[in-house]
Amino acid sequence: MLTGDSMKMVSWNVAGFRAALKKGFKDFFCDVDADIFCLQEVKALRNQIEFDANGYYEYLNPAEKLGYSGTMVYSKIKPISVVYGIDEFTSDNEGRIITLEYEKFYLINIYVPNVKRDLSRLDYRMNWEECFLKYIKSLEENKPVIICGDFNVAHTEKDIKNAKANIGNAGFTYEEREKFTNLLNNGLIDTFRYLNPDSVDNYTWWSYMGRAREKNVGWRIDYFVVSENLKDKIKDVMIYDNIMGSDHCPIGIEIELIK
Repeated sequence: MLTGDSMKMVSWNVAGFRAALKKGFKDFFCDVDADIFCLQEVKALRNQIEFDANGYYEYLNPAEKLGYSGTMVYSKIKPISVVYGIDEFTSDNEGRIITLEYEKFYLINIYVPNVKRDLSRLDYRMNWEECFLKYIKSLEENKPVIICGDFNVAHTEKDIKNAKANIGNAGFTYEEREKFTNLLNNGLIDTFRYLNPDSVDNYTWWSYMGRAREKNVGWRIDYFVVSENLKDKIKDVMIYDNIMGSDHCPIGIEIELIK
């Protein structure tokens, strides 16, 4: 929770909010007591969500297609402004981005498009990534950014259990990984890797097949990424891999208040 010197943010791809609510979401939400809680793959309209987050402002960006995609943010702090989509850079009829402006930073909740198993959406993804980077840099002209969500890519071989077998597969293509590298080369920090440069077997997504989660055969595809000038503000990063309710687990960050 918000203290005198830090704030806690949590991100979770819930793979359907209504389903997650039946699998213990409320208990985790209350226990973790985040100042800002971001959701991806909400798959619902507001009138379909039976959950009241007392003490939070809420913002939902649903996809036009019912039961698909969608992002949501719960925030104890009222933002200065909220933007759905990425402004003039590209349309967002899939509800993949919400940007909240606070006094000292922007928070972007993101659900990056999946390239699909047959890679048929790879070209779309590449263009989307380019537009997203331009959007980030435009925001950074005003104040630093904190980006969280499902980036749908395991960046390095440390971020995936069976790297060699997955090279070229959706979420681990050279093209997707290079786009994430490019993001970091443009002045952004993968907060988990910054604090844990050599750590392995830390995953945020597991297939439902073959008891993958039980065996911890997973991928780290959910991230908190921040502007480089915030790196010294990072106090802790969390992967809540004991929390069920989705094929992803929640992740978190504790960050020193930005003066």
